[in-house]
Amino acid sequence: MGNTARRRPAGGVQSVDRAITVLQILARLGEVGVSEVAAEIAVHKSTAFRLLGALEAHGLVEQTGDRGKYRLGVGLIPLAGAVSDRLDVSRQGRQVCTRLAAELGETVNVAVLQGQWAVNVDQARGPAAVSAYNWIGQLTPLHCTSSGKVLLAFTDPGQVLPLRRFTERTITDPAALQAELAAVQAAGIARTCEEYEVGLNAVAAPVRDRFGVVAAALSVSGPSYRLTPDRMDAIAPAVVAGATEVSRRMGFAGADQA
Repeated sequence: MGNTARRRPAGGVQSVDRAITVLQILARLGEVGVSEVAAEIAVHKSTAFRLLGALEAHGLVEQTGDRGKYRLGVGLIPLAGAVSDRLDVSRQGRQVCTRLAAELGETVNVAVLQGQWAVNVDQARGPAAVSAYNWIGQLTPLHCTSSGKVLLAFTDPGQVLPLRRFTERTITDPAALQAELAAVQAAGIARTCEEYEVGLNAVAAPVRDRFGVVAAALSVSGPSYRLTPDRMDAIAPAVVAGATEVSRRMGFAGADQA
């Protein structure tokens, strides 16, 4: 029994690897039959048939009018769309971020959700930006950054996170965090005052994709002596307007009524 248990993960991984290879073959050749798939991946026809059947059950492949021929299925469209949206938010937001950074004189970032982190995918620095720190590609915690709070509040507010303390102002109480996220949902904007780094404040608003789902957060950050709570209140409408414009560029029709 022990040997069988050890072999199962390898078999599962092999099946996944073969299924991915089948998708790649269909992408390359367009339409193929079971025999062609079997020959390409060097397996028996019955194995190829089972792989195609499993992919078909999930809509990832479909049979053509010609029985026995398969092609990529429409089930791949939402998967491809999700990746496209993730990449597209950076491109669509670049002009907005550059303009907003110039207007406000602070650093503007666009971040997306990655597991229990927010990852920054684009950045623009204003003329008054003191720090030359590059946030692009950096993973930042969800519970103590403005972008993270937006992503958490609008995607999975009930997610259980390790509430690590970074500064004296970091929220580490789960109940307090839930109250904060509820406030973010109600206001449509999130703020942090030295919760992640001493001397760093930020304000963020949600960016929605073409389906109205929050796909990213647009944030403005700066030194606490300049980006004070009062100034964050003053620039909040501009941050929301910037996020709304990126949402519109992402195809969100509701942004026109925002």
